[in-house]
Amino acid sequence: MERGAAAERFFSDAESFHDVARTASEYPGAQLYVGGNAALIGQKLATNPDLKVLLCGPVGPKLHELLDDNVVVPPESMQERDEFHLILEYQAGEEWGQVKAPSANRFIFSHDLSNGALNMLEVFVSSLDEFQPDLVVLSGLHMMEGQSKEMRQRRLMEAVASISDIPTDIPIHLELASMTDQDFMSNIIHQVFPLVNSIGLNEQELLFLTQSASGPHASLASWSGVPDVGVVSDILFWILKEHGKTAERASDLTRIHFHTLAYHILVTVDGYWGNQVAAVAAGARAAGTQACATETIDTSKVFLKAPLEFVTSQIEAPSKISLNPDEPVARWEREGISFHFTPVLVCKDPVRTVGLGDAISAEGLLYSEVHPQ
Repeated sequence: MERGAAAERFFSDAESFHDVARTASEYPGAQLYVGGNAALIGQKLATNPDLKVLLCGPVGPKLHELLDDNVVVPPESMQERDEFHLILEYQAGEEWGQVKAPSANRFIFSHDLSNGALNMLEVFVSSLDEFQPDLVVLSGLHMMEGQSKEMRQRRLMEAVASISDIPTDIPIHLELASMTDQDFMSNIIHQVFPLVNSIGLNEQELLFLTQSASGPHASLASWSGVPDVGVVSDILFWILKEHGKTAERASDLTRIHFHTLAYHILVTVDGYWGNQVAAVAAGARAAGTQACATETIDTSKVFLKAPLEFVTSQIEAPSKISLNPDEPVARWEREGISFHFTPVLVCKDPVRTVGLGDAISAEGLLYSEVHPQ
């Protein structure tokens, strides 16, 4: 909260968690929403009437009731009880003790054992033949931090085997989330990244990723204000150069959709993706409309927080870019990798921030074009 950073943690004490959850649910102003990265991404994609979405995750009766009609849940995914994630939302300027939030954000905590054990992994893989998807979206690996180290490693290996079985002509997107275990993050980088085509992440996840794998700017303890575009760009470039697809490396990773409050960057290996300008712009538009709960961008409710001028790297000889309001998506190249940057029209008084990253990634995927290889 002190840094206005989004975070999510596993709550290990089951009894205390259920007490808190029960008390929260009985509160007169309590609100229930669709939760979980996969469900939120599915829900956002399902707003397009031409799409059908298969959601394979533990789905309880209340969640099932809240889901869009275009979201299909296999019978094996249904469970008797809902899992709950508790969201503590705060506005910019709100105080808690000595702490004052510099920007609106949220803290999420849960005692979610079903997602933490990837219980629906096998159901998911067995459903693909019948559903015949055009895109696979994976999320929830961060939930495994609530498991023992042995269980976590075993389930990760099983997840890797299952992902490897997905036909190679189906693009796979992995949505990351807040984590604390650097060894586990490192395992995901080395074992899962080469099997997916695309990843989505925010500034906290990006910094934790480079710290976990000793990447560029790994000595940076935390972001100060709006993340420096050059630093972010260096880390994104390194991910695709070190862990992405090259002529010498058997990796499928060719796309990263990065989002922070003030701006988004879509980074792609040349030759694999198209329509990046529309995709990154659509994600930024989704951030502004969803945070303010408006159908379209209401200019009286948003403001610009992005730098109007920035350098594209803090390591290599950079180019300097000035934003052009007539063409707000800025583009630059670096060794066969394209960067598309867009400022975000930030909501002044967000209705809620949870699920914004999922909405941004979903919208960006919807507008992305995959070039058949």
